[in-house]
Amino acid sequence: MSDHHASEPHLQRSLGPFMLWGLGVGLVISGMYFGWNLGLEKGGTLGFAIATFFIIILYITFTFSYAELACAIPKAGGAFDYATQALGKGPGFICGVAQLIEFIFAPPAIAAAIGAYFHIYFPDIPVVVIAIIAYVLFTTLNIIGLKPATLFEMVITILAVAELLLFAGITLPHIEVSNFSKNALPHGVAGIFASVPFAIWFFLAIEGVANLAEETVNPQKNISTGLTWTIATLVFLCVLTFVSAVGVNGWESIVFTPSGQTSDSPLPMALAQVAGSSELMYHLLVSIGLLGLVASFHGIILAAGRASFEFGRVGYAPKWLGNIHPRFKTPAYALLVNMGIGIIALLTGKTGEIITLAAFGAITLYIFSMISLFALRKKAPQLPRPFKVPVYPWFPGIALILAGIALLAMCVYNLNLAVIYLSMLALAYIGFRFVSKKELKVYK
Repeated sequence: MSDHHASEPHLQRSLGPFMLWGLGVGLVISGMYFGWNLGLEKGGTLGFAIATFFIIILYITFTFSYAELACAIPKAGGAFDYATQALGKGPGFICGVAQLIEFIFAPPAIAAAIGAYFHIYFPDIPVVVIAIIAYVLFTTLNIIGLKPATLFEMVITILAVAELLLFAGITLPHIEVSNFSKNALPHGVAGIFASVPFAIWFFLAIEGVANLAEETVNPQKNISTGLTWTIATLVFLCVLTFVSAVGVNGWESIVFTPSGQTSDSPLPMALAQVAGSSELMYHLLVSIGLLGLVASFHGIILAAGRASFEFGRVGYAPKWLGNIHPRFKTPAYALLVNMGIGIIALLTGKTGEIITLAAFGAITLYIFSMISLFALRKKAPQLPRPFKVPVYPWFPGIALILAGIALLAMCVYNLNLAVIYLSMLALAYIGFRFVSKKELKVYK
């Protein structure tokens, strides 16, 4: 076992806590730029605010709990590795598939938004063409190497955070309290639950930081530090962006275009009402706003490549997915497969549904992760835990309960997508049981 483990492909370590913060915020920050506004259509200002409040609690408690797992088992598979070690091969496989669904289906939604932003300046180029070009460019960047990829991610993440602060600085002086009460709960209590997937989108993929554990220097310490800084930054930006965008002229002004269609670019819509569509500041902010989308798009592609790589490395998927490019030392084959699936999803043109599908994968991952934490505390008390979740068992318990409620709400209000999602899990598991099982080489 040890000889085999030593001969397996391994990723190079080069990331510190500041880089992890940049990657963590970068993974998520596109959620501040688009997608979340579709939750306003479901719940209105009040309904979506309530949903977001509880999702913030979920993510705070989950992130600190997940940090314990990431520090104790620093492997590229993230939740897949934790669930496999805690619960066994079958549950581990289901958790791993859920993680792949989250990481592979989030980028197509972001790519569509990138296309929509560029389309403002290049109306003759179809949105989907711009999106596919983005896929090819950033997959290539990730294949070339981790160091240039992470440096690029750090720069655009810092610029994207600065842009959100600038956006708030411009819009906050123009907000009126009365705008928050405009049609605040259009669909009643049901709207709160219906808006849950879009509240999740504010923070979706934060756990991708853990998938970089094998490329982190001193992961037992730096992973927890990076995750803590990341969640603090994201909660602040979430509240600031929500208040700044909705307060300008009510929620409907950043959801619906003049033609009545839902928009993938809420911040430019809010800015247009303050600065005017011809103002230099408006165009500057729209241009910089693209960086927020690019940061998450690029970052999730990076994390998804590691998750798929781990699936191949342990034999849960074709073994060649677990190979590393001989020159660049990156999971090139996994990255290319993820890109192919993502482009197929992108061509459906259903951004809202893709976001919800990714959210299904995320919530499933959170549930399995919290169960794994409890299981490992009981069955492996001797496991080194350089970081322990505070106020155990309350934090993981709260995260597990809220994730369960969120999953139930998403199933009730997105029944067709729930059936599609569960069918994907079921088909994957059947393949796992009857096809891949003979080649498994799970290691601990």
